[in-house]
Amino acid sequence: MRIFDFFRKDKAPKSAFVQEYERLFEIKIPSIRPIRQLNFVVIDTETTGLDAQKDFIISFGGIKVSNYSMNLQSTRELYLDFQIQNRESIKVHEIIYPIKSIPLKDFGKAVLDYISSDIIVGHHIGFDLMMLEKTLKSFGLKKMLNPVLDTQYLAIRLEKGPHFDFSMAKPGEYALDNLCERYGIALDDRHTAAGDAFLTAQLLMKLLKVAEKKGINDFGGLFRKL
Repeated sequence: MRIFDFFRKDKAPKSAFVQEYERLFEIKIPSIRPIRQLNFVVIDTETTGLDAQKDFIISFGGIKVSNYSMNLQSTRELYLDFQIQNRESIKVHEIIYPIKSIPLKDFGKAVLDYISSDIIVGHHIGFDLMMLEKTLKSFGLKKMLNPVLDTQYLAIRLEKGPHFDFSMAKPGEYALDNLCERYGIALDDRHTAAGDAFLTAQLLMKLLKVAEKKGINDFGGLFRKL
């Protein structure tokens, strides 16, 4: 009986908000859709640590980008109700216990409603996606279905080419701080979910302009190797 209970944990029934989210992907984005007509959602998460198995999300931040501009009114910052604290992570994000935190289910619904079917963008976005999928697993979400664009990879691709060996890069060369400095972006409100999303959104717009100059001007080109 214990074995069956174990497997049931991986097969949680889908909540209505997860089903609604998954229905958004019945129609795919046409490869010829111009970049300026694409909708991006730039996200970031602050967590208790960097172990996707043991740590958990504290806050989620995001901002929407379309037509090479940010929609400042679309900015979101959500705090997940939590009580376990990690002294080392507090030194980075300085969140002790947010007043406006929300329960897990409300957090999950708000995040999926906000992300919708937009192209997810982030710096080292793989970790954020793992944490979101882990957080929403109990509501029946198996995988985020959005197209995903990592600004670190996009910067490497545009500056070095798609076959560049990342191990050959200088230490920190493609860290968010260094890229922001290289592209003339002021480092404000660093290490908050909303602040880092805002910085990454500015970097995205700079990189999309570089991509356009290289002849990358539609969805297919953006997700196809140079």
